[in-house]
Amino acid sequence: MLDGRAAQLSAELSGLLARIDAACRAAGRAPDAVRLLPVTKFFPASDVAILYRLGRREFGESREQEAAAKVAALREQDLSGIHWHMIGRLQRNKARAVARWAHTVHSVDSERLATALGAGARAALEAGERTEPVRVLLQVSLDDDPTRGGVPAGDLAALAEQVAATPGLSLAGLMAIPPLGVESDAAFARIATLRTLLLTEHPDATELSAGMSEDLESAIEHGSTVVRVGTALMGARPITSA
Repeated sequence: MLDGRAAQLSAELSGLLARIDAACRAAGRAPDAVRLLPVTKFFPASDVAILYRLGRREFGESREQEAAAKVAALREQDLSGIHWHMIGRLQRNKARAVARWAHTVHSVDSERLATALGAGARAALEAGERTEPVRVLLQVSLDDDPTRGGVPAGDLAALAEQVAATPGLSLAGLMAIPPLGVESDAAFARIATLRTLLLTEHPDATELSAGMSEDLESAIEHGSTVVRVGTALMGARPITSA
């Protein structure tokens, strides 16, 4: 029998997977076309372990120090095959540390950050801390507001070329967050157009990280391949972000 927290997460996970399945069918897409990325930032490693036992293998984090501690704790439990995703804004001075544990980074938005992450990835490969390049998603700004992160659409092609040519990195696709006050369908339609343009030059960069708890149906309709869900799965944050 599942304990209280495990039962809660199991029920929420089942409902969420059903919701994703229904959204895929409504969009005329195969049910397995979209992956769920549980966003476990601010939640304890014990929650990640529960979700692992429920079949999850990918988890999203946004703070390097917190994520590194969870990676270490779960490694001690011999939970193998986990892919950690860095989904939050990444500072250049954290790039080397993140490259030690991140399977995928969703928030690369500048040439300087790509350079730093590539250097960190190569160092991690040489040290045997990882065996594959870091998968990179380019975070695109949909409102050109530098305070929210994201590369302006006009600079996307150049950044994609740089990442694709950087040893230690693998260009995997795009990520976007709808701007505040912008209707989600319009935002996701724009990122879908930018993705089509990217694929003409980088046909293997098929990932589209878009959609969260409140707007995943719209994101799936516009081609998202991975939805980042925290609240609808995990519930209210147990600790503050301070």
